[in-house]
Amino acid sequence: MGVANRLDLTLRLVQGSGRLSVSELSQRLGVSEMTVRRDLDALERQGLVRRVHGAAVAAKAREDGAGFAARESWQAATKDRLGAAVAGLVEPGSRVLLDAGTTTVHVAEHLAERGPLTVAVLSLQAAVRLADRPGIELLVVGGLSRPGERSLVGPLALRTLEALAFDVFVMSIGGVHAEHGWSEFSLDDAAVKQVGLAQADRTLAVADATKLGVRAFSQVAPLDAVEVFVTDRAAADPATHPGGPQTLAALHDAGVRTVLA
Repeated sequence: MGVANRLDLTLRLVQGSGRLSVSELSQRLGVSEMTVRRDLDALERQGLVRRVHGAAVAAKAREDGAGFAARESWQAATKDRLGAAVAGLVEPGSRVLLDAGTTTVHVAEHLAERGPLTVAVLSLQAAVRLADRPGIELLVVGGLSRPGERSLVGPLALRTLEALAFDVFVMSIGGVHAEHGWSEFSLDDAAVKQVGLAQADRTLAVADATKLGVRAFSQVAPLDAVEVFVTDRAAADPATHPGGPQTLAALHDAGVRTVLA
């Protein structure tokens, strides 16, 4: 697993649990405790986690979107490749619900070239990418802007989504597991995704390979709730992603089409 991918997953694991020991992170990431400590030092310097004796705790979310901004730069080329692959699966004229996340910002950039589209966004960053783009009718879903992420969540977001219908939901995801399906690190994000799944004719899920084999805090749905899953080619490499091949096989068995971009 590359350093950027490992930092991304480490941060999300700590944020999802609130507190994780160095030994727990070492076991879940498959790296040495020394490597974990170095990674935690790097994340602490960015203000994303706080080191405590033998463990790390999630730093208080910042209103300026620092957590999102830090992750957005990690593996940007891979995320852009995933964004192009997802956008290529969306037919012009579609009504699209676009999830929040660093990868879906890249999806937004490529969707701007697929108009005409009606795109409802759950991310303030995605809204910026799509605003005033020719052929894009932009709808910003109301709700609470989650500090540090600027994803739109909460009762207002849920009520808005329940009043709408979509051809396709582009769903980012924190974890996909052979036995436990799709899951998220935040209860609020998981709730929004569940409504998005219910309101769309079909769902395209997207995540980089670090998310395969991961069981995050809150289950979103079983594997077969998704029609297509787009991830990067590294997902098939057991040397870098031990949980990848098993998860890909489970997706195939569940009838999910997998695209390796």
